[in-house]
Amino acid sequence: MSGTVRQSGAGDRAEAPQRDTACYVYGILPEDVEISEDAVGVGDPPSRVRIVRHGEIAALVSDVDVDRPLGRAQDLVAHEQLLDEAAAEVPVLPLRFGAVMTTPEAVVEELLAPHHDSFAAALKQLEGRSQFVLKARYAEQPVLVEVLSENAEARQLRERIRQLPEEVTRNERIRLGELITQIIGAKREADTQAVIDRFEPFTAGTVVRDPSHERDAAHVAFLVENDRQADFERAVGELRSEWGERVEIRLLGPMAPYDFVTT
Repeated sequence: MSGTVRQSGAGDRAEAPQRDTACYVYGILPEDVEISEDAVGVGDPPSRVRIVRHGEIAALVSDVDVDRPLGRAQDLVAHEQLLDEAAAEVPVLPLRFGAVMTTPEAVVEELLAPHHDSFAAALKQLEGRSQFVLKARYAEQPVLVEVLSENAEARQLRERIRQLPEEVTRNERIRLGELITQIIGAKREADTQAVIDRFEPFTAGTVVRDPSHERDAAHVAFLVENDRQADFERAVGELRSEWGERVEIRLLGPMAPYDFVTT
């Protein structure tokens, strides 16, 4: 992050938020970061982002009106965008959306000071690494064809449903839906493991996310060394070509390491 930064101290205490504002905390960074003067975060209008330092670490914060509830889509976007932009330059420990403390002094006393050593160690582990998220989803028609071709019971149920009136095939429809869900689940498990194995040489960490859709083929977060990003993205392109129209693949990132921060 670029721009001018002044270290927190007496000046920050003089500018401490009044009682109608609180201190919104975005994430933890190394102490020697810089931030642009025009960086803004959550709020309407968006509040200017500043830095609160303590020892070897710092927090990205901004003022937030205590009478204005957080939760708008614009707030979440601003939270993630700020952290992702920071993570492109320096290691970041992202806090969950909606982390609010009373004052900058409370950020130091209640967050930075008690956890200083663990935060500093975690930042060193993340140095030179970024998160990517791979989202793969089965195309509806191809995966249905696979299910029917691989499972005799599913084929029989489908044929019976097609031959008889809808009102007399309720049980068959329920059973077919259960079968399709089970078979796709097994495919997801196998394809997710194949994705993990394929990208293992290019990644420093892996987290399997819960499916976000019933036809998800894989939903995996990867921690990627910055100097291996080109190799990682090339491997994603190769997988996309191999899976073709069977699976739609989206790659998100680089982003802050949301899935790899457990403190």
